[in-house]
Amino acid sequence: MIRTEEMLLNVGPQHPSTHGVFRLVLKIDGEIIIEAKPVIGYLHRGTEKLAENLQFTQIIPYTDRMDYISAMTNNYVICHAAETMMNIQVPEKAEYLRILAMELNRVASHLLWWGTFILDFGATSPLLYAFRDREMILNLLNELSGARLTYNYMRVGGVKWDAPEGWLEKVRDFVPYMREELKGYHQLVTGNEIFLNRTKGVGKYSKEDAINYSLSGPNLRSTGVKWDLRKDEPYSIYDRFDFDVVTREDGDAYARYECRLAEVEESLKIIEQAVEQFPQEGEIMAKVPKILKAPKGETFVRIEGARGEIGCYIAGDGKKEPYRLKFRRPSFYNLQILPKLLEGENISNLIAILGAVDIVLGEVDG
Repeated sequence: MIRTEEMLLNVGPQHPSTHGVFRLVLKIDGEIIIEAKPVIGYLHRGTEKLAENLQFTQIIPYTDRMDYISAMTNNYVICHAAETMMNIQVPEKAEYLRILAMELNRVASHLLWWGTFILDFGATSPLLYAFRDREMILNLLNELSGARLTYNYMRVGGVKWDAPEGWLEKVRDFVPYMREELKGYHQLVTGNEIFLNRTKGVGKYSKEDAINYSLSGPNLRSTGVKWDLRKDEPYSIYDRFDFDVVTREDGDAYARYECRLAEVEESLKIIEQAVEQFPQEGEIMAKVPKILKAPKGETFVRIEGARGEIGCYIAGDGKKEPYRLKFRRPSFYNLQILPKLLEGENISNLIAILGAVDIVLGEVDG
């Protein structure tokens, strides 16, 4: 019998497969993980506390830097919370621009995840294909907002700029292109025997575990829970679009993989419908005061981000800065289940399990 001693192993914070500055302290016996402790906080900026000294328009650039892979949804949630609190009616055209921006960003987020997740297993080609297609989306968002990653595009009451001439046609052309590329993604990876062996049955948890750990997004829907705020508690103009809530039953890394790729297809449906319904005339900003003041009271809104449920709580006391602001960041909550998933696992499955959860450390740390 081989005798081994327990040892501590640091994975990260500078590690190519931790998807950011994330540290895992592992207690291992041979190649089996006995205990895993996540160590976070390397990106903490104190956004929520800083917001107490900022006007609402000044807070928006800070939200870009939370989930910087899908920044448009962060832009939206702070604006949506302020609009709800101040009873501001957003013009229809601005809502369509917001939907297009958020769903394009959701696709870009899932593409980046797909490429880096497969790269974790040692395959380089998928990353190159994912970045090629994501680049097309970033170009579209750059034309719309003037930035490629941290957009600062949305405003309380609408959006910063209208779509430039010819932009909608480019978005329309992108949809069939991306649908064709998705078929190639599946041919390249989805049925690959090595990939299936590394993901099927790996990092598995139940529906009850997902709910108890407050998981959301694909991490929740991969266990069969059909819950998507765009459908179940529609906000903006999502109730105008026909799309499906994607679920899988197995709750393993492969189920989460399937959910995210299928969600790309559903986002393309929304984008296609939004382009067809897009109003040619109309305002992109509501008539709002130059200095916004949060009335006394509090509000909480939640939306469906690329990684799950993003919440925003605002308490106001009649001043131009929020008295208190708090975000519910899905990556932070989704990360909680990681120690449970890693306990008793072989160390070779660590990166597959972590990658399948899909965290963004800017959102974990806030």
